[in-house]
Amino acid sequence: MPIFKIEKNKAKQLGLKDDGFGDEFSLRDFFAENQNLDEILGIRFLEKEYKIPGFRIDTLGIDEDNTPVIIEYKWKENKEVFAQGLAYLNWLRENKSHFELLVKNKLGNDVEVNWDQPRVILMARDFSFHIKSAVQTVSNVELKTYALYDDNILHIENEYSPSIIKFHSKTKKVAKVYKQSYGLEYHLSNTTPDLQSKINELRDKILQLPGVEEILELKTGMIYRTTKSFTRFQIRKNFIQILLKDPKYKEDKKVLIKDVSANKWGYRGLVKVVADTDIEYIFNLIEASYNSTL
Repeated sequence: MPIFKIEKNKAKQLGLKDDGFGDEFSLRDFFAENQNLDEILGIRFLEKEYKIPGFRIDTLGIDEDNTPVIIEYKWKENKEVFAQGLAYLNWLRENKSHFELLVKNKLGNDVEVNWDQPRVILMARDFSFHIKSAVQTVSNVELKTYALYDDNILHIENEYSPSIIKFHSKTKKVAKVYKQSYGLEYHLSNTTPDLQSKINELRDKILQLPGVEEILELKTGMIYRTTKSFTRFQIRKNFIQILLKDPKYKEDKKVLIKDVSANKWGYRGLVKVVADTDIEYIFNLIEASYNSTL
């Protein structure tokens, strides 16, 4: 993707740095340092070069929803990265207690790990056609590409996610929907018809925002994210709790958002939706949370 820098109303295209970060280790360390992993991907860093039998996992982390995240970096395209990611995922599923102990040692006892859908993120400058095809056969692996430009401009692209739903700009019809463990019907069944209508109205608006991923396969709720999560729906019988990145937005003239910063991580704002809630107002708050991740 061409990147342009504007100076005095004149555009100048930035060139790609051919050597990127120099090597794979520098790429990994960049994300591990200075809370860069949190700032770019919304993931808390736990450990790098984590030793498991026969391997070393580049990075272990945990996201805003307390979901385990494995990240494998490749400086350039690498044919083995997909197989590595699956091997690490298998280890994680068979060694949950090891990961939970790591979380406890790094973050304390208050974090309850969410095992609904562990994530594997593979990051490289590009991926082969075979990897892009093979990754669609599994439900936990994401592909992200990076590009480092002159002036140290970094661009991250969501190359593939098993949960992404894209809309055609003209027809607004779903272009691609992936099989999910729970799905929309499961979540809607947990509440009243009036609130089901509210959820669908919000969902339609959110999915028209550029670059949004919808995560439905979790038992505990519905998540929407760019490179970072910006809202989560926790569905109850007679209301919906909508979690947002921040406890305050200028759009919240009615001061509906409750400050839940005491959670210390992830979402710090919460707004409650009931049958007579103004959905347009709530969407404006969600959009503000979305904009904060861009």
